[in-house]
Amino acid sequence: MWTFDGIPVARIEAAYGVTLDRTWLDAVQASAVRLTNGCSAGLVSGEGLAVTNGHCVADCAQALSSSGDDYVQDGFLTEAREDERKCPGLQAEVLLTIIDVTDQVRLASEGKAGRDFVQARDGALAVAELAACGQDQTLRCQAIGFFRGGQYKVYKYRRYNDVRLVFMPEMASASFGGDPDNFNFPRYAFDIGFVRLYVDDAPAATPTFLPWRGKPPADGEPTFVVGNPGSTERQLTVAQLETQRDVVLPMLQLQRAELRGRLIQFGRDDADQARAASQALAWVQNSYKLSVGKQAALNDPAFLDAKRADDAALRAKVAADPKLADTTGAWDEIAKAQPAAADLFPALRMLETGAGGGSELYYYARLLVRAALERAKPEAERLPEYADARLPLIERKLADAPPIDPALERIYLEHWLLKTREALTVDAPRVRALLGRDSPERLAEALSGSALSDPEVRMALWKGGLAAVEASDDPLVRFVLRADPIARAARAAYEARVSGPVDIAAEKIAKARVAVLGDGAYPDATFSLRLSYGKVAGWKARGEAVRATTTFAGFYDRVTGVEPFAAAPRWLEAKGRLKSDTVFDFVSTNDIIGGNSGSPVLDAKGRLMGVAFDGNLPSLGGAYGYDGARNRTISVSAVAIVEALSKVYGRDALVKELTGR
Repeated sequence: MWTFDGIPVARIEAAYGVTLDRTWLDAVQASAVRLTNGCSAGLVSGEGLAVTNGHCVADCAQALSSSGDDYVQDGFLTEAREDERKCPGLQAEVLLTIIDVTDQVRLASEGKAGRDFVQARDGALAVAELAACGQDQTLRCQAIGFFRGGQYKVYKYRRYNDVRLVFMPEMASASFGGDPDNFNFPRYAFDIGFVRLYVDDAPAATPTFLPWRGKPPADGEPTFVVGNPGSTERQLTVAQLETQRDVVLPMLQLQRAELRGRLIQFGRDDADQARAASQALAWVQNSYKLSVGKQAALNDPAFLDAKRADDAALRAKVAADPKLADTTGAWDEIAKAQPAAADLFPALRMLETGAGGGSELYYYARLLVRAALERAKPEAERLPEYADARLPLIERKLADAPPIDPALERIYLEHWLLKTREALTVDAPRVRALLGRDSPERLAEALSGSALSDPEVRMALWKGGLAAVEASDDPLVRFVLRADPIARAARAAYEARVSGPVDIAAEKIAKARVAVLGDGAYPDATFSLRLSYGKVAGWKARGEAVRATTTFAGFYDRVTGVEPFAAAPRWLEAKGRLKSDTVFDFVSTNDIIGGNSGSPVLDAKGRLMGVAFDGNLPSLGGAYGYDGARNRTISVSAVAIVEALSKVYGRDALVKELTGR
């Protein structure tokens, strides 16, 4: 997962005989798109057209649907530009430049400890963002820490606030195989979507884009995945991984399992409810399955033994270098903080980082309450996420109008309140302060009646500031005002006893890692632009060879007519027109993680040969490490996309835009 200012060009050339020159890298960077819903995409025409996954635009399709038009189940097909419709709340970003701000951030936090260190560092990052972008609304600047504090950089993006849906296949095709096939291979999913970036109500001019390749992928050929992997934890110490294994993952998994059950039951009651809950359920199921793989990796003694060996090797190199003498105790400092992490994590999770349980209404209420409270303070005294540089982004989020389902909101809020009471205990003062004399069920019902689903109500509170927020009679605003001091206290305690000392020690280890390994290491994923190199290749599973590709013929052989292996009617009707030996999906050795969904897969010439949409089962432990012998990226081939667009969907204009013919 190499950053674009640290591509190991010589290593790639030695491995695959491919030279990635500056022209290649600049063109690819200018063509890579980050979607603010946590996915990636790639520009594929000079008029703002970008390819991504179907599951990355499903929320948009659902938001555009109505009781008469179910674009998730039936697909979203456009005949002309005027049919393209704006995705509520979705923005796109293209990376322009990377600015190193390591020295100024370290200077701001030097000599500080605990929570003071965290606030000084985060405040310096906010200042760096403002310096890089100013108040230009067409830009976004994001300060990111790499190597757990070894480097700090500002990523400067061109922002597109108008993103319109162009194409999404029906759910039966995008997610063919459903949960049983998720993280498995062979696969036959047409997980593809297209969006277009607009500026001033016209398609954006994007003269640099990825050429479409007309040849299928071939075994052994080099592949380059360009996208935004979300988050990995490969540079955590063994002590931190043990806390993940014993405390964090078990708690999150129990909660996901219960929420999954609630959403399944909700969908069984009514067809409209099933449609409303479909994307939320898919997300929870995917997260649950992913965490099963993470837990399995951490439960594997051989895996942790390898991590211990890695820690020991780095510690030995540090001990042998007098210049790194102040780093030797850093691993012990992190270990000392783990009991506090275990003790404080439940409150941090339930009251701060996971507050609201996924409720959009709660998210809006907290933004409004905290922004009102923080904007009334001098900037130096605010929570860093409410610095002046970050306020325009908050305002845009509040002004967006994605639809909100009150019944789903009640499920999220009720589940969160029940789990908070369970995790922190009934008699805890902060739980009593949250619930008062209400039950979680009754309180959730009242809170889900909030008027914050209306963007005009939200913007009135935003513009009215603290006076308007404190005068509001909205039940959720009143609740968050009451809950905010409790949440802030949980955050402050965690920052003082865990984040502060751990981040200081981790920064020392990060400096040592960079000093010892130089440009031979890549940083953990941070949902920032990365390049992964690999090749088309199958693998062995339980002693059996898994081939690298599937075909349309294999898809039709897999169809049973029963969900989740029921083909969409238009695919059944088109069977005789499709070339049966067309490569459908394929696997490669590229290193990806969540956030890479929708990433372009390129060949050595920078041509788009596929779009990544999943990983295989062995890749589920990819948060903690990468095994090139077994970890695989799963992609839809470019040849399958064009063949299906033409012969299944009749999207001739779209095919012409992609291929020029």
